Amino acid sequence: QVQLVESGGGLVQAGGSLRLSCVGSGRTFSSCAVAWFRQAPGKEREFVTAISWSGANTHYADSVKGRFTISRDNAENTVYLQMNSLQPDDTAVYYCAASATGVITRATILSSEYDYWGQGTQVTVSS
Repeated sequence: QVQLVESGGGLVQAGGSLRLSCVGSGRTFSSCAVAWFRQAPGKEREFVTAISWSGANTHYADSVKGRFTISRDNAENTVYLQMNSLQPDDTAVYYCAASATGVITRATILSSEYDYWGQGTQVTVSS
């Protein structure tokens, strides 16, 4: 069993930055692929980015490429999402999710691929 706790959300002006953290508990977290999804009011949950268990492979949604960076520290059981050049369209609840699959595949962008979810952290970008 893996439990995930996100933190780092908040209110930021357009063009600003935030760093989200996802701390995982459970002995299998370091072997999981981890992703960030987000859900804006009235919209479906969407894939943002993912990282393989080793950190060697990552995948980004086109909307965040070049602005967001995912990384992980398995010694600290933590995955980070560095978000730069934030825009109002980035406003959403951001969720951390872990997949026992461990690697990046074509299914990585699907929420159904993930076995464990955090409670979410709110990110609000003002214009």
